[in-house]
Amino acid sequence: MARVHVPVHRRWGDLDALGHVNNTSMLKLLEEARVRAFWVPEDSAEAAPTAVFGSDVLEGAGSLATLIARQEIEYLRPVPYGHEPLDVQLWIGRLGGSSAEVCYEVLSPAGAEPQVVYARASTVVVLVDRATGRPARLPAPLREAWSPFLEEPIAFARR
Repeated sequence: MARVHVPVHRRWGDLDALGHVNNTSMLKLLEEARVRAFWVPEDSAEAAPTAVFGSDVLEGAGSLATLIARQEIEYLRPVPYGHEPLDVQLWIGRLGGSSAEVCYEVLSPAGAEPQVVYARASTVVVLVDRATGRPARLPAPLREAWSPFLEEPIAFARR
């Protein structure tokens, strides 16, 4: 399985009254992991292999934007506070014409034995043309960067 591993720190403010990461904070943690996985940082030496936005790889990328069409989270265990970053693992569950399903597993810090899966999630990201607001085709360089990370999408439990 080819996955992108993104270490994401929890903040004290992410906790709810019960002492674990709040559900809205979980969405922020997933967003942080997604941005780090797909956007090239200023120090491009630290870029993930899936990072294509903000680079010269995507010609005309300035005219494109990403919109979140759908998100789903399945909580398996409460996420406690800790000083070590969570190990957020990302992969692509589906590549469509103008969209991609980003899948995640949120785990206890890398190196923890055994590593605990706290949550599974998916986000459908749609690429749109900024001028028209209409869906835009996923460019070939994006598909090339993301295709090695294609894996089965998450099969959420339906209770």
